[in-house]
Amino acid sequence: MADLSVKIAGIKMKNPVMLASGTCGFGEEFSRVFDLNLLGGIIVKGTTLKPRAGNKPPRAAETPYGMLNSIGLQNPGVEAVINEKLPFLRQFDLPVFVNIAGNSKEEYAELARLLGKAKGVSALEVNISCPNVKHKNSGLFCQDLGDVYAITKAVKRKSRVPVFVKLSAEVSDFKETARAAARAGADGLSLINTLRGMAIDIKTGKPKLANVIGGLSGPAIKPVGIRAVYEAFSAVKIPIIGMGGIASAEDAVEYLFAGASAVAVGTASFYDPLTPFKIIKGLNKYFEDNSFDSVSVIRGRVSL
Repeated sequence: MADLSVKIAGIKMKNPVMLASGTCGFGEEFSRVFDLNLLGGIIVKGTTLKPRAGNKPPRAAETPYGMLNSIGLQNPGVEAVINEKLPFLRQFDLPVFVNIAGNSKEEYAELARLLGKAKGVSALEVNISCPNVKHKNSGLFCQDLGDVYAITKAVKRKSRVPVFVKLSAEVSDFKETARAAARAGADGLSLINTLRGMAIDIKTGKPKLANVIGGLSGPAIKPVGIRAVYEAFSAVKIPIIGMGGIASAEDAVEYLFAGASAVAVGTASFYDPLTPFKIIKGLNKYFEDNSFDSVSVIRGRVSL
């Protein structure tokens, strides 16, 4: 077996394959399909200070090579996550990242304070790029360099665990956005979040999502995700978790070549929950077939 172990922001992982936030819930369902101990890590569902019911249905629609969703950060709230969800994950030997979302830097900071001291939390993923919730001027926090810096700084001041900032590729200057997070003290980046999209039912003329606009995920956005990782890798010196359209070991390898230190599997798990396990097996074979002895051999080594 190849040595697929990686270390990001001081966190040791058996391999670079993680479950992406928003698609794996809090791990319970996946634990019935395969042993979570096989994973490199898990990024659990977006968590807010108070419980959220999410957006009105319909909240998901299939598209060519992907899907649209407008779940709207449905979650039980941080108290329930700490008291009811995290205890289940503590039985497994894997790093647990908690995705957090808020309406202000103060909310993000309070989430960081509460979760940073919670048992079993390895890191925070700061979601400032969710397309399914409304922020100021109907934009995303990550589209304002000042917000990127301020929220990251506020979270870092309160958190006792590493902080990864989740960004969207829908910004005017991606490198500058990544640099703003790094300057504020981010320990790593998660790239990318879904891209805003829309689908229309031609029989009714109505949007397929009640929220009209949703987040596009799946294979259709993989080239955008790889581009974002590649640009960020050249702009900052902090580790990157690559995500967006990863459905095979080959997809994961592309992200590693672009500069990712780890990858997260999302949409593909909906149609095949064994996808993460298959990717780990595929990576072992790829590394053995090419006589690569570690992930670092190919990370960021795209040949131009």
